[in-house]
Amino acid sequence: MVGLGNPGPEYSGTRHNVGFEVLAELARRWDLPRARDKFRGRIAEGRAGAGGPRVALLQPLTFMNESGTSAGPARGSLKVPLDRVVVIHDEIDLPFGEIQTRLGGGLAGHNGLKSLKRGFGDPEFWRVRVGVGRPDSTDPEIVSAYVLGRFRESKAEVEELVGDAAGETERLVERLGSEQ
Repeated sequence: MVGLGNPGPEYSGTRHNVGFEVLAELARRWDLPRARDKFRGRIAEGRAGAGGPRVALLQPLTFMNESGTSAGPARGSLKVPLDRVVVIHDEIDLPFGEIQTRLGGGLAGHNGLKSLKRGFGDPEFWRVRVGVGRPDSTDPEIVSAYVLGRFRESKAEVEELVGDAAGETERLVERLGSEQ
């Protein structure tokens, strides 16, 4: 699993970092060991719950638009088939609170997904698309400021979003585990 975000405290709590937040929630739920530095990121490995499938949770410590330089080598080293990679990311094309999973698809201008396609060599990986809403503009500077900005929703609403996205990711992992 790859959670997308940007490193550094100035990006903590922003819409663009929701992938990091969901990874942290999954690591807590699954009681994974402390993450270690590897692959230009932080990686925690273990099982998705008692008796669950083996998982590796990667938080690239590159900037979002360079995530593939972390995730590509991690996937190669861990020998994870592309259809078993799950990427968790913010999605402005979904209303706040909506979560969708899908295998492959377009990149919709998302620089993190574009970098992952380059790093993996293919866009056919699973995505957990976490709806963060869209600003009332298509101006690239306004959109960028929006996703790099902190949530305007309440702390409880953001916690619910992260929890729901973690739950959806768990269901996907269960489904993928049962297909092996």
